[in-house]
Parts: sequence; C-alpha cells; structure tokens
Amino acid sequence: MYEAFWKEAGERTAVVIPGWRGMSYFSDAGGLCWFLEPEFEREVRRLHRLVGNAAVDGYHLVVGTGATQLSQAAIYALSPADANHPIGVVSPAPYYSAYAPQTDLLLSGFYRWAGDANAMGGDSHIELVCSPNNPDGAIREAVLSSKPGKAIHDLVYYWPQYTPITGTAAHDIMLFTMSKITGHAGTRLGWALVKDLEVAKKMTYFVDRSTIGVSRDSQLRAAKILTLVSDAYDDDKDTRRLFDFAQRCMADRWQALRATVASTGMFSLPEETSGYCTFTKQIVPAYPAFAWLRCEKESVENCRELLRGHGVLAQGGELFGGDARCVRVNMLERDGVFDVLVQRLSSIE
Repeated sequence: MYEAFWKEAGERTAVVIPGWRGMSYFSDAGGLCWFLEPEFEREVRRLHRLVGNAAVDGYHLVVGTGATQLSQAAIYALSPADANHPIGVVSPAPYYSAYAPQTDLLLSGFYRWAGDANAMGGDSHIELVCSPNNPDGAIREAVLSSKPGKAIHDLVYYWPQYTPITGTAAHDIMLFTMSKITGHAGTRLGWALVKDLEVAKKMTYFVDRSTIGVSRDSQLRAAKILTLVSDAYDDDKDTRRLFDFAQRCMADRWQALRATVASTGMFSLPEETSGYCTFTKQIVPAYPAFAWLRCEKESVENCRELLRGHGVLAQGGELFGGDARCVRVNMLERDGVFDVLVQRLSSIE
C-alpha cells in the first residue's frame, strides 16, 4: 500500500553509501547498543516525539532485525537464569500467529510458549501485549497481574494511520518496526524502547550473539526515510505527509470492506471504534492493518477453506488461538489486489 507514496517521493529518500563507509561491526563502540547508528537513533526519537505515541526520554534504544528478533531478545532478557523450569510466555487469544513458533524456535531452557494468557493465572509468566492487536485490531492492556517488568508491549501498529493516538505509552519494554510505519518490510529493522538499563544490556547481548549486531546500511536508509516523514510535518507547506496518506488509504479500504461485508450477509467484522487522536487533534476511527473476518453462516465451520474456494487467501483463526470461523485479512496490499479481494468477497453467497 505504501509503495505509491514512496514512488512519488522519488529521489528525496535516495541514499548513497560509499564503499568505504560502515565496514566495521561497530557504529558506536562506547554506546550501550554498540551497533546502533546515532543518526537512526536521533530520527527514531524525533518521530516518537512528533507523534506522541511513546515516551523516549529516560529510555534506552535497542535496534534489531525487526520486532521479531527484538521480541525474542526481550523474552530472553526477562527470563530468570536460575529457574528450575522454563518460564511461560503467553498472550491473550487471538494473538499474533508468529508468537508461538518464534518463542519455541530456539528450544530455550529459559522460556517456552504457554498459550492463551486468558487461561493463565498468577504472576509467573512473561506476557506479550500487542496493541493494537494483530489480528483483530483491539486495544489491549496486560491481562495478568505479572510482576513489574514481566510484560512486553508490542506497539508496532500504534501509529495514527491505524488507530487514534490516545496517549503517550510508557511501558517497560515497547517494540516498534519500520515495516508497519512506512511499509519498508524488506529493510528488516525494528527497535525497542527499554526503561531498565540491565534489561537493555541483556537484549543487546542477545542481538550481538545471534547476529553480531544489525545492518548499518539498513539503519542509514531508515534514517533517511524517517527524516522525510518528520520533516513533512515540520513544514506547513509540505503536502506529502505519510500518516495523512496512509490514513486516507485505510479509511477508503475499510469503508469498502464494511460495505461489502454488510451487503453479503455472510460475514461480520468487529465493530468500528473511534477516539480523540492527540496527533491529528480530532476524533478519528480506528483502521486496523488486518480485518478479523468471521463467517456467520451456520453450515460453514472453516472460513479459510470457504474463502480459498473463492480465490481469497487468508490465515485461519486457529493459527491465532481463535475460532476457525474467523480469518485474518490483510488490508495493506497494493490497490489492485485489495480491489480484487473486495470483488471476490462480494460474490460469495
């Protein structure tokens, strides 16, 4: 979806990296996160201050190969090294489908995937809190009364094109990624805002030992892109503003999808929510990056298979710890793909 915006931006976001630059593993040998490019850190903090979605003052910044690596680094950092058994990692269903395989990939003796946080009790788990939630777009808080420092807030969708910015998040660990802000998934770059110094050190150690840092080239490209995003909002005459563009796209798509779902009578979607956005200074609806579509026809037990039969590919609800009558539909495809999606959904009877 974002490709059209960046094509229009053209050479304004081009980056030329001489062959001699960035050859070392080290970006800042004396820094806590020694592979973090200072230019990238500066632009990340600037963008958060502009949008007001997350506190940056008093926080350490750890860069990683997307939020995927950083979530593993955070789980590692929060896991007790002297426990008799692995600590359980949980998230309320429906939860992001990659949480379970990511958690168990390394077969760690420190932690393991334990499932739906709603089925747990006590304070002995690490909870992944995704808000707005993937797959259903819900705004969430931690559901467990875990000890302080045992929750990881995955805020990769907490940006104004997806949801009203209702306040400045100030959790212990907050994860973000380029792919969900600007669409640059292939840059493979994310960051964590971490309150506790020792946790930040352990997360840095995890990234260091698993990949010996993060691509410096990717950070330089991302810094240039984020600079353009922020500059546009500092210049009253600049009409090429990323969040405005993306919010218009999402509004049009959600309007089209809701109209189609209502006309078929076959499906349902979560109710639309809205709130006052401190960034846009107005009341705006939420436009989640994914649609949590439910088949209401009694004879259909598997919505994914129904849609597949009509040429629509979606992930089944059971992958998210949910109901097979539900599917996750991607709202961020190119215009042509999204138009075909709406057309095919409208033909299902």
